[in-house]
Amino acid sequence: MTFKLPELPYAYESLAPYMSAETLQFHHDKHHQAYVDQANNLAGEGSKYAGKSIEQICQEAFAAKDQPVINNVGQHYNHIHFWQWMKKGGGGNKLPGSIEKLVTAYGGYDKMRADFIEAGKTQFGSGWAWLALKDGKLVVMKTPNGENPLMHGASPILGCDVWEHSYYIDYRNARPKYLEAFVDNLINWDHVAALAEGKV
Repeated sequence: MTFKLPELPYAYESLAPYMSAETLQFHHDKHHQAYVDQANNLAGEGSKYAGKSIEQICQEAFAAKDQPVINNVGQHYNHIHFWQWMKKGGGGNKLPGSIEKLVTAYGGYDKMRADFIEAGKTQFGSGWAWLALKDGKLVVMKTPNGENPLMHGASPILGCDVWEHSYYIDYRNARPKYLEAFVDNLINWDHVAALAEGKV
């Protein structure tokens, strides 16, 4: 397959003040584009991964300990959804029914919010905080660098990028404030629900 940079589903300034236009321009146009370019070099047409889905490539590269592909194809997968996991006026505890049931079974919204933020805070260095489904249940995870729950036997339904380029322009070194803003003001719960229901 040929990997392509998706367009943002909103204008650069749409997520302000929680994520600035400057952050989105650098993060989407520069960082994500670099992952796409490298993914095409490493796992595009003519490679052993040709013709496979991005999900398959993530899993096979991880099993093979193919670190360059894990990082670049993994990051491309993560970012395809990251842009859709945010929207203007998002966040908060008004959840779609399917997600509300999962969160309730997990222990409630406040517990999920606290655990998700803690996962992001305690991911040392670059990486991601996740909500994922494993054996039909909601789990909170964290992964380093370009890894994602697909590589660990789970299905990601929400991820927050905690690489510094995702927040340093807006929050400097205050990663916890960025995570709180993400959960409280940016999450597109409809996309989370669509992933959980297998509609994406």
